[in-house]
Amino acid sequence: MKHPPSPLPHRDGVAPSYLWLPCEQWPDLITFLLQRFPHMDEAVLRGRLARGELVDEAGQPLAAQSPFQPGKRIWYYREVEDETPVPFEETILHRDERLLVVDKPHFLSMIPAGKHLRETLLTRLRHKLALPELTPCHRLDRETAGVTLFCLHPPSRGAYQKLFEARTVQKTYEAIAPWRTDLSLPCVHRSRLEEGEGFFTMQEVAGEPNSETLVELIARRGDWAHYRLSPHTGKKHQLRAHMAALGIPIQHDPWYPTLLPAKGDDFSRPLQLLARSIAFIDPFSGEPRSFSSQRTLAWQAD
Repeated sequence: MKHPPSPLPHRDGVAPSYLWLPCEQWPDLITFLLQRFPHMDEAVLRGRLARGELVDEAGQPLAAQSPFQPGKRIWYYREVEDETPVPFEETILHRDERLLVVDKPHFLSMIPAGKHLRETLLTRLRHKLALPELTPCHRLDRETAGVTLFCLHPPSRGAYQKLFEARTVQKTYEAIAPWRTDLSLPCVHRSRLEEGEGFFTMQEVAGEPNSETLVELIARRGDWAHYRLSPHTGKKHQLRAHMAALGIPIQHDPWYPTLLPAKGDDFSRPLQLLARSIAFIDPFSGEPRSFSSQRTLAWQAD
């Protein structure tokens, strides 16, 4: 069933959020919301309601004592307190009627999630380019820099996403990691990756391989090396997990092979992983398309 569109517009690149009210009975709206969001200060929640910041499906402001309406949606703009600005800028590599190709910096999340809202690539682009319907065709980790694709034309998005699902997109990455004299290169690493405890990281487990990466040497400097990584599959954190499993974890990786304490607002040690290039046959024109990052990785001494 198709639901009515949002009664709220995008605001500074931020899309409105909504919450389905369950098919339950509650005395009023505020009683349910306090139970639903137990970590939110009651004064903050009541203040947002008093300012009319939560609305119903018709766009009408809701009050604390508004009746609870099971099965309905309430709409609002998500807020993140004290969001730290990311001091790096994205670069537009290409734009046409369907595609926007962007060179993403390190530390910038692709989409709003958790404590990242306005300081995300999607929100920045929607706001700067006045493109409220812009959507990503695929994802890069927050810590990873490089080439990524967005779709400007919503009906076209599915065709580009199918390219990734069918593994017909050629993606090449580069990384700085330790040098192992006993590791024969190039090599193909295959393993079965599954989510680890807490769902933050991936781990290699026994079983039929579901991930594959080609690892090649570009250059070596003493104990460090510059690698080219070509994933055949697209599992979460695949390159980071595979490099760690090979005994050459990517430089400044806070999660692999060991989960380190959060770096907070420290932007001095970016993960040395770059999505260098992406190539595919355009599903609409049938022409080959290829885009490359203009960024470089830093050979840094620890």
